[in-house]
Formats: sequence, C-alpha cells, structure tokens
Amino acid sequence: MMADDAVLREDLRVWLDTLLDAARFRDYCPNGLQVEGRERVQRIVCGVTASQALIEAAIERRADALLVHHGWFWKAEDGRVTGFRKQRMARLLAHDISLFAYHLPLDAHPTLGNNAQLAQRLGWTIQGNFAEQDIGFVGVPPAPTLAGDLARQLERALGREPLLIGDPARQVARIAWCSGGAQDYFEAALTTGADIFVSGEISEQTVHLARETGMAFIAAGHHATERYGVMALREQLAEKFGIACEFVDIDNPV
Repeated sequence: MMADDAVLREDLRVWLDTLLDAARFRDYCPNGLQVEGRERVQRIVCGVTASQALIEAAIERRADALLVHHGWFWKAEDGRVTGFRKQRMARLLAHDISLFAYHLPLDAHPTLGNNAQLAQRLGWTIQGNFAEQDIGFVGVPPAPTLAGDLARQLERALGREPLLIGDPARQVARIAWCSGGAQDYFEAALTTGADIFVSGEISEQTVHLARETGMAFIAAGHHATERYGVMALREQLAEKFGIACEFVDIDNPV
C-alpha cells in the first residue's frame, strides 16, 4: 500500500464515530478507538476481526491503523491482559498501530452496514427494521422465490454453502435478516411477517423454533455475512481522506 496523504488519528476517530452514530448504541464492547497508536495515519488495514493473523497482516503492510467489526474488550470476557490477549496487544503496541472497532454500529448503518450491504449484494429491497436498537432488517427479494433458491443465491454471493432449516419449496415473498450471531432474534423476526429469517449462525434451539413455527431459517455464516460492512467503510475512508485502505480477508469457516 502507498499513500502520500495522511489523516490525524483523532480526526479519523471523530469522523468514524459520527458517520456510524456510535454513541447511539448500547453494545457489548466499546466502539471507536480501542487501542491508541501513532498520531498520523497514512495506511489502514480493514478486516472482520482483530485476530493475530490480521494484526500480522497489518504489520506486514506497515499499516498505521486497523479497522474492524469485531474488536476487543467484550463485556463477558476476562479483562486480564494475559496469554493470547497479551500477544495481540503487544504486537499492536510494539508497532504503534491503532485499533478502531465498530460492532453494532457497523451492523445497523442504513447504507454501509453489514445488513444493508448484504441486501445490496442480493438485490433485496429494505422496507424496515426490527429487534433491539433496529439491528434487524426486513424487506423483499427482487421477485417471490423459494427458500431453496434463496439459499443457492446466498451461496453464490457469499462463496460458502449455507444451512437451510425448513422446506426448500417454501414460498418466500418477505425476508427478515440480521448478520452474524443473531439467531436469538428469530422470535422477533417472526413478528415481521417474514417467510424466512437469514442470519450468520444458528443454535440448537433455533432449529426447533423454525420447524415448529414454519418460518424457514438460513444460517449463511457469521464471517461470511459480516465482511461487507467494513469493505464499504474502507471505500468511504479512501474517498474521504485519500489514504491507502486495504481489506484483508482472514478466512473463517464459521
């Protein structure tokens, strides 16, 4: 990556926080700047999760900042910086790389978010929202379709085979969806009148709910459904500040 321009870290933080309306969300982790690196940012590496592999990719590319959907400091985690947490943080700090992370704000954004971007790639028309903090989306496909055909469309778009629970011949005129690990929103999706719920993951109990209620469920992959928000944000960053931004996809089968 090469760039002649730079942006101040604080200006980048303010722009991202404002664009994604980060202060609006009650989240499971802090959104925004999670680890402070160098003041001037010329190169950014973007990815889904702030894993060791993505950190090493950022170091290799001489990045000044990492921008991810899944960052650190989750509420249910052990807060001690030991083991793999120490290793990750030590590498960032040693190379003076900032970490920016946006979780629910990057799911919910009406145009750049994971759910909006998923709809764009599948040709779905967004009609509204559901569930807490309007995280879930509801809309319609380009034309009525079948659950099995919708699963195949997702497979082509995301590059991985989804899991369909329900009758492949079920008619689908209305879709509810929420990327990532949103299987707990299944009951909320039922209230939208949708024929099918699409998310990234599925739980044991959700299989029974789908069978008993008749609403089909597609688990299309947590990582697979949450790549496109940060990719869209990367494009906005590059256009706004004229700096080098690269998306690095660390493969994840889940």
